[in-house]
Amino acid sequence: MDADVRALRTLAQTYFDAAYEMDAEKFASIFHPSSSVTKVADDGDVGVTPVAMWLAVVRDTKAPKQKGEERDDEILSIDVERDLALLKVKLQVPPRHFTDLLSCLKVNGTWKIVQKVMTSKA
Repeated sequence: MDADVRALRTLAQTYFDAAYEMDAEKFASIFHPSSSVTKVADDGDVGVTPVAMWLAVVRDTKAPKQKGEERDDEILSIDVERDLALLKVKLQVPPRHFTDLLSCLKVNGTWKIVQKVMTSKA
């Protein structure tokens, strides 16, 4: 289990780096291609975006790193059960602060994010 926790911490660090750099390819390396991003949409209902569409938005977003913004990211928890893990993380992409739940599966020996559920505040 310790190896899995270490691997998931590495995945989370890649996630934080990708967010700070707005690096779609770095995100793609840790998301399973069939994953999706879920949040409460503007209309108040559940909004589900396939990861490929979400990555297109990432590509068009100016990186906090480019704007000289400070980083503020943290792993809040890691819960592992065999080939399933849930990471709770917080990070900022100014002006928003995010809390994300990253559901992960160990696919062919490698941890991948299969579902991102997120909330944010300004």
